[in-house]
Amino acid sequence: MAVCARLCGVGPARGCRRRGAAREQRRGNADSEPDTDTDPEEAGGGAVTEDDEAAERIEGGRPLPPSVEAGPAGRAPLSLLELPPELLVQIFGSLPGTDLPSLARVCTTFRRILRTDTIWRRRCREEYGVCENLRKLEITGVSCRDVYAKLLHRYRHILGLWQPDIGPYGGLLNVVVDGLFIIGWMYLPPHDPHVDDPMRFKPLFRIHLMERKCATVECMYGHKGPHNGHIQIVKKDEFSTKCNQTDHHRMSGGRQEEFRTWLREEWGRTLEDIFHEHMQELILMKFIYTSQYDNCLTYRRIYLPPSSPQDLIQPGLFKGTYGSHGLEIVMLSFHGKKAKGTKITGDPNIPAGQQTVEIDLAHPLQLPDIETLRDFSELSRVVLEVQEQVRREEQEREQRQEEQEHSQQAASQPASPLGGEGAEGEETAAGAEGTTQDKAPASQPFVLPTGVISRNEDYPRTCRVCFYGTGLIAGHGFTSPERTPGVFVLFDDDRFGFIWLELKSFSLYSRIKVSFQNAQAPSQEAFDEMLKNIQFLAT
Repeated sequence: MAVCARLCGVGPARGCRRRGAAREQRRGNADSEPDTDTDPEEAGGGAVTEDDEAAERIEGGRPLPPSVEAGPAGRAPLSLLELPPELLVQIFGSLPGTDLPSLARVCTTFRRILRTDTIWRRRCREEYGVCENLRKLEITGVSCRDVYAKLLHRYRHILGLWQPDIGPYGGLLNVVVDGLFIIGWMYLPPHDPHVDDPMRFKPLFRIHLMERKCATVECMYGHKGPHNGHIQIVKKDEFSTKCNQTDHHRMSGGRQEEFRTWLREEWGRTLEDIFHEHMQELILMKFIYTSQYDNCLTYRRIYLPPSSPQDLIQPGLFKGTYGSHGLEIVMLSFHGKKAKGTKITGDPNIPAGQQTVEIDLAHPLQLPDIETLRDFSELSRVVLEVQEQVRREEQEREQRQEEQEHSQQAASQPASPLGGEGAEGEETAAGAEGTTQDKAPASQPFVLPTGVISRNEDYPRTCRVCFYGTGLIAGHGFTSPERTPGVFVLFDDDRFGFIWLELKSFSLYSRIKVSFQNAQAPSQEAFDEMLKNIQFLAT
């Protein structure tokens, strides 16, 4: 704080110029003023006790002070206060909005300059991407400082990618700044089984400034337009929404009309078009369950997976076919020699948050020729041989670890060489696998074996490479879960598939090509912790 005082030419530094060295000796620790963090809403205002009061103090502007007289000709300014106010506006406008409150506490002049709307217009544009003509706000009496302090900064914690807590079904929500609104967009997979179609999306809520006093939250659910809602930030990386007018969600035709409308939006068809009885039961069950959450929802933050040059393909979000459950959203991430597919949306068998597939990148599969591949028993033989090999390697690895621990405990004896030999053998095997993978052709013919069921027959007929993997299956209600062997098939950079041997079914996955905002993980550790948390909640 003392440094800032010297820059602006007030406080101890000015006294020093007036009274000389004697004042400097008596000054002591007088300028050692504590500098505490302050909410950006305080910039341009006095001290606050509550968020709303802080925002009010920001907005109560005063006229810009007259220019401070420049020093004698030929002399450089000795302080910031001797600079023209318009230049100070440019300097302050280049600082992060979160730093401006501390600057406002330096002196009254700085506080008055920070009430200049040009500064806040720039912060809105550079920090939140608001490209609207903010000058139009003057008509409504709302300033750019209002937009920054009461809308953008206040609700910055809910920007990003979220998973709603809707039991086993989950979901995908992206909260973004859209013009002068903050909107929560719910993303839905395309209608089954068109996995390559673009995602669908609809607004669940929006926040905007209706007047200077505070931001307004509106629920967008239903077919009667926006209505009163509420948002509460529960804790870090978690918030909840509540609708205060649930009658806007109801239809005049009652639950039957609501179900028919939901079915058209969710599945793109009528119940009469769905002949499979089990599928009808699953659809009705989902409607009844999700309808309970139309007035109150809790969201937990999720991140997009970090990428690495060593990754097989770019990680990210994919749409996948899951039989009678329809299309679901899966997050593909890479973890060394493993790749994981985690459900973002789920079903009563495998709920959202569970790891649906795991790919062993250390064990590529060499598929038989196209004619032999049509024989399901031949494919099963190849996969089960690799499964047995993986089991033996895991046993050997556990045995080596036990021997190493035993050798470390026996300090009087030299360390056993088995661990080194095992590690060398492992490296040799890995090297051989890498060579096999390098020698694999850029593409090879692919066809599903006879008897394997696929919701989408329009799958690619060539693939790059295949790997051994396991898929998670369970009964209704996630009962008796177990991992069963399967085949991961990489078609291209944006599509892959998985053959579930025990179910004799095939899932096709296609990349979600949406640029989600504020969704990148701050670190690999943060992403791993997020995966662990959503799987724990699903369990």
